[in-house]
Amino acid sequence: MAGLDQFLRDKAVGDLLPWVAQAAAAETFALSCHDVEAAALALGLLPARYQRNRTTISVEQQRVLFDACVAVIGCGGLGGYVIEQLARLGVGTIIVQDPDRFEEHNLNRQLLSEITALGRPKVELAAERVARINPAVTLVAIHAAYAPEQDAPLAGVQVVVDALDSIAIRLALGDSCERLGLPLVHGAIAGWYGQVITAFPGDRILHRMYPQTGNGKGAEQHLGNPSFTPAVVASLETAEVCKILLGVGQPLRSRMLSVNLLDMDFEQLCLEP
Repeated sequence: MAGLDQFLRDKAVGDLLPWVAQAAAAETFALSCHDVEAAALALGLLPARYQRNRTTISVEQQRVLFDACVAVIGCGGLGGYVIEQLARLGVGTIIVQDPDRFEEHNLNRQLLSEITALGRPKVELAAERVARINPAVTLVAIHAAYAPEQDAPLAGVQVVVDALDSIAIRLALGDSCERLGLPLVHGAIAGWYGQVITAFPGDRILHRMYPQTGNGKGAEQHLGNPSFTPAVVASLETAEVCKILLGVGQPLRSRMLSVNLLDMDFEQLCLEP
């Protein structure tokens, strides 16, 4: 759209596009903020919200992130922080799936939870939060339990994030990602401790980590979780997603990062076949 392109060039400050100009373009041309951001990035203009990214992430890489689609399965302690960080990073489409509603025991650690949200679906709060912090991001909310026999929520996705608290469902998600050829960034937390690893198709790493499926929730059921553990592990998961999408760095493939915040000890464990 030539008129839109010229509008964006005229409103840009150097190669930065201020939010007020982005919002004005959406109103003037009856477009979504998502469409305007796509047009800006195609022109080599960087939405000003990302200007502190630019020494780490180039404008072209920012466009790669915007064109990407990531699925976050679980919107609790880990998922809430992952969703927040992906939206602020500029990942253009985020699919979130969770069947739960907020309960009072979530308030100590789950970013999306608040007193006024008790009883409401977690995915609804995720959608509202993302709309407030980055309206250019499209969030697809699925208020339902993950069903391994249904691949539709993962269609068009580049990376899947495991933010679950059930070992059996986590393994089923791993099987789905294997079948669909998708990388799965796994994170788990319990008390002061956590772990992160990325499973690529063919690795079947989760089945080696959790040889006994069961229906339990792992160590979290006994150790609980304070406010800081999910924030740390979710940040590590988000970094893994960013690296995979951009094709940079070394993902934690066959290397589990074990996190011990009590002793501030971070250890990599080799899980080669």
